[in-house]
Amino acid sequence: MARTYRKSRVMESAVVNTAETKDRKARRKPESLSKIKSAARKLFVERGYDSTRPQDIAREAGLGHGTFYLHYPDKRACFLAFVEEARQEMDVHLRDARRPGQALEQVITATLNAIYDYCDSHPGVLRAAMTDAAVIDAGGGPDTPLMARWGEEWSQIIREAAAGGTACSSYDAAIIGQAIAGALHQAAKEGARGQQCRRALADNLTRFLVRALRPD
Repeated sequence: MARTYRKSRVMESAVVNTAETKDRKARRKPESLSKIKSAARKLFVERGYDSTRPQDIAREAGLGHGTFYLHYPDKRACFLAFVEEARQEMDVHLRDARRPGQALEQVITATLNAIYDYCDSHPGVLRAAMTDAAVIDAGGGPDTPLMARWGEEWSQIIREAAAGGTACSSYDAAIIGQAIAGALHQAAKEGARGQQCRRALADNLTRFLVRALRPD
């Protein structure tokens, strides 16, 4: 009887310990993911995609190498998560800068200012996030690159402007949207590199694009 009781207590203790261990692991998982994401962001910005390895990310996070694979199957998945986070952050900046009913000229200016503000508050992140996913994994069916997503958003802006009579309706909005996204990004990048006046850059780009999109 006593032996059966002791055996029962041992089994109960083992069950409790197992449950506590699982609970601790469950609590640690979000914490370790946060550390992995923060470390990955830092290294992708400082070293770039090619020079960053999963073990480097785990080491930077102060975690074991295997912990990385609890959250991501490979480096590419980790990088795409970083890109998505940057996109969401940038979207917040754009939403805050734009207002309903803005003219096309105001939308362009607001977008440029939002890009500048984001780059100031998150140095190097946009440049790193712009790495083309097709280059990262040419044969793996990559997700839509960040630049292409912005091009799609600009295409929609142009369609709405054309429908409202404030932009040329004969253009292919899909093509022009990608062209505008590329022009804004390249001009902003070169402007930052050359320390050009942001106001002059925004003014020139805005006037150029508004004139190019003028209705027939």
